[in-house]
Amino acid sequence: MEKVILALEDGHFFYGWSFSSPVKETGGEVIFNTSITGYQEILTDPSYKGQIVVMTAAEIGNYGINPEDDQSDRVWVNGFVVKDVPNLYSNYRATQSLKEYLEKNNVLGIFGVDTRAIVRILRTKGVMKGYIGVGDISPAEAVRKARSIPDISELNLVAEVSKPQIYKWTQKSWKWPDGYQDQTEFHYKVAVLDYGVKRDILRLLADRNLELVCFPYNASAEEVLSINPDGIFLSNGPGDPAVLTYQIQQIKKLIASEKPIFGICLGHQLLSWAFGSRTYKLEFGHHGGNHPVKNLKTGRVEITAQNHNYATDESKLPADVEITHINLNDSTVEGMRHKNYPVFSIQHHPEAAPGPHDSFYIFDEFYNLIKECKK
Repeated sequence: MEKVILALEDGHFFYGWSFSSPVKETGGEVIFNTSITGYQEILTDPSYKGQIVVMTAAEIGNYGINPEDDQSDRVWVNGFVVKDVPNLYSNYRATQSLKEYLEKNNVLGIFGVDTRAIVRILRTKGVMKGYIGVGDISPAEAVRKARSIPDISELNLVAEVSKPQIYKWTQKSWKWPDGYQDQTEFHYKVAVLDYGVKRDILRLLADRNLELVCFPYNASAEEVLSINPDGIFLSNGPGDPAVLTYQIQQIKKLIASEKPIFGICLGHQLLSWAFGSRTYKLEFGHHGGNHPVKNLKTGRVEITAQNHNYATDESKLPADVEITHINLNDSTVEGMRHKNYPVFSIQHHPEAAPGPHDSFYIFDEFYNLIKECKK
């Protein structure tokens, strides 16, 4: 263990200890996540690229790490901040500790800082840039480095997390006692725009016997349509959707093709821009596994997993776009559907990973939409 300092761009700083990685410093946008479990899924979610994640739960790491729960092929967070990390872990599926996992992925993890104080600052002032340094670094120097970090809105983080080649996905969801199984049946072909897609999203699509062909983030509409897909999926991903101007133009073309389209998180935000609206940055974002969302069609309240810093500007949505879900904490848009095209989207994460399963039905809605359009 080595002494560390975590500094925020507003001048606040905190001392703690490192518990992983030969990495000596890191920086990024500091956000907090209220999930009690699911730290491995959070760490491997590409949507967290560019961010330092502060966990609000008092102890993180007590059930270790297992390779089956990874949501991608690596850890994407820029840094990981917890109040306490245990020396021992206990879970029959675990193969290594959180410390070993972060060391393997060269990600700086720290503990012993006052996470409650950090969260109170972020809730009051909003997310901000931060810096973590190991060793004897003065507070003034640490704050200076925090302020020098590029703003996340200036970066194309999707380019860093999207796979550069076309690939197919056939793995279905994990089931006891057999684990993961591959698809043996294919009903409809779906083109996936990989902006940093999570594996559990792909698995839930595969569970519904959809043949998945995944395209890199910079694929053109013509390339996507060349495989004659029955449906198109726009994935989650990191950063500010406003910087993805090329992707927004391609999505407009895909909408005009009248193919069924389904978007999640960043995919939802990009559809907002393609519809003619825009997005704005939330004060401290939605990150956790306990956010209430109301389905305006059914009146049902779902407890959802969320991870986003941007929201759709409802006032600029055109009249032919209907809002289908709202967040009950702050009334932000959580879902929408086009009235004239077979296009819909969800801001939260219906695949959970981690989180509740209340919104799994949304994947059935996509399947049924494709089936209806094929008639």
